[in-house]
Amino acid sequence: MNNPASFLILVFFGITYLQSSYEKLFYWEDNVNWFKEHFAKTKLKNHVKLALVNLIIMELISTVLCFVGCIELLVSNGRLFGFYGAVFSAITLLMMLFGQRLAKDYDGARTIVIYFIPAVMAVYWLN
Repeated sequence: MNNPASFLILVFFGITYLQSSYEKLFYWEDNVNWFKEHFAKTKLKNHVKLALVNLIIMELISTVLCFVGCIELLVSNGRLFGFYGAVFSAITLLMMLFGQRLAKDYDGARTIVIYFIPAVMAVYWLN
């Protein structure tokens, strides 16, 4: 493995999105209620369930690509799946950032930046 940092970032995002999508799926009603309240004053207020489903799908795609990317790095030093895992991770974070900014949750938006930096680093390293 040429770049252990890429592997570690892929593991990080794989775990992050696996846990996040698990919580959204298995605590669906709690999440829907929280999101409805969070987006009550935005244009998303009537589309919370659709937005949540889209976010879960993106998180699950990111999870699979990141973990397959880890395996690919270990087995053949390939970077294709890891690259797409990093790209999907970054896109997922941009979706979250858009929602936080729309809801005027600037502290939440700042937190997403902390995750976005390693996602962009992984895209760069795995390209």
